[in-house]
Amino acid sequence: MSSRQDKSALKMKTREIGYWFGKNVFITGINGFIGGNLAKLLLEKGANVFGLIRNAKHDTLLFYEKLNEKITLIEGHVTDRDLLARIVSEEQIQAVFHLAAQVEVGVGLANPYLTFETNIKGAYSLLEAIRSCPQTIKSVIVASSDKAYGNYPREKMPYREDYPLIPRYPYDVSKACADIIAQCYATEIYNLPVVVTRFCNIFGPGQLNFSAVIPDSVRACLGYGTFIPRGNGRQIRDFIFVEDVADLYLRIGEGLARNPAKVRGRIYNAGTNAPRSVREILETVYRLAGRERAFRDVAKMMEGKKTVGEIDCQYMDFEKVNQDFGWAPGHPFEAGVAKTIEWFKGYLKHKYEPRYHSNSSLSQRKRKH
Repeated sequence: MSSRQDKSALKMKTREIGYWFGKNVFITGINGFIGGNLAKLLLEKGANVFGLIRNAKHDTLLFYEKLNEKITLIEGHVTDRDLLARIVSEEQIQAVFHLAAQVEVGVGLANPYLTFETNIKGAYSLLEAIRSCPQTIKSVIVASSDKAYGNYPREKMPYREDYPLIPRYPYDVSKACADIIAQCYATEIYNLPVVVTRFCNIFGPGQLNFSAVIPDSVRACLGYGTFIPRGNGRQIRDFIFVEDVADLYLRIGEGLARNPAKVRGRIYNAGTNAPRSVREILETVYRLAGRERAFRDVAKMMEGKKTVGEIDCQYMDFEKVNQDFGWAPGHPFEAGVAKTIEWFKGYLKHKYEPRYHSNSSLSQRKRKH
């Protein structure tokens, strides 16, 4: 091979490897739905992934797809600042994705103390840990939520990043507090490379929070449960596929590391700007699962029901991430639902039918700090 060909091959290899190859990345909430999908994409990009794990639940995407075997998992709680500081320092972490949270709206209503402790204290504990040893850190992404905006009238939709945060319910308040705290650490006072993300409802493979409408209805369609609607189905929501979210997280993390002066301290919304009623969402799930008749029964149950403790209408503008990172949703809603149904077919069979079971344990790379 000639010298010119050698150089050409090297350039191609470098381009294929990309920014994340060999980077030390720390994910809080790695055993959750979004954390597992993000870890999967980072592994594909060649990153060294470290994850904080509180409960080693073995029925998650992380273990079901055996991602745990390729990841260094550290047991602990997101409020343990000293542990977090040791992880960041000893592992020479370069990027942090803070996804750990108590995410169930119903749990937030029933147990606000737990929600505030996990979501608010967890955020400032992590940021303080990073502040104590920031030498290697190039990007910190803190996941807020569309719920932080609170209840705006429909004519004010979609949410934009400059809207004031006016949350009311415990989960929503906790995310807004963490959001503002993260912004504080990004100011000239502390100069940490922090970005806040506010994403709409996320769905896809690995979403095992069955209080959420899509996994709950998919499970029912596949014969592993009964779907009981919790409202009248008129609420308006924006749903984004989890693979598109993982892709955006990596774009933001890379953009922040490469151009901190421009990106640090920014807030980014992400959604599809294609709102649907919960009723329409359910109709799509049941239709793609081949259960149209069953949907008629669900529709009857929704009639006359009251919706309590939830915002009426939410969807997101994503112009800013499109301008800064060239990002737009890659999966139409129906394509994402179809992928989700296929994933759950295999997962639920694995979980509930004994011949598909296999023993799983924490990764051999599990590490104590």
